[in-house]
Amino acid sequence: MLNGLLEWLHTVFVVRLDYWVILGFIAQALFMMRFVVQWIASERVGKSIVPVAFWFFSIGGSLLLLIYSIKRQDPVFIAGQGLGMVIYFRNLWLIYREKRRNEDY
Repeated sequence: MLNGLLEWLHTVFVVRLDYWVILGFIAQALFMMRFVVQWIASERVGKSIVPVAFWFFSIGGSLLLLIYSIKRQDPVFIAGQGLGMVIYFRNLWLIYREKRRNEDY
């Protein structure tokens, strides 16, 4: 049983390691950073907030994960990351529009 698990781990994390897997790990790290940024910002003010950096990390991680999923031909990740990016860009647009409106007053 333990040998089978060790063999599986070796296959998944060593044998299959290539540039695309490395890109996938970098993408996942970027995607995770958005939660770290959100958590730190919320802790600083004592309430839940979503800083602008959250959306930039979302776009960066999502774009790289989309590229990775296209290469791996994974329809679930392609759809999820592609549609998610629309939401991330829309949120940045809403933030930009609100900031511009506030500057006009």
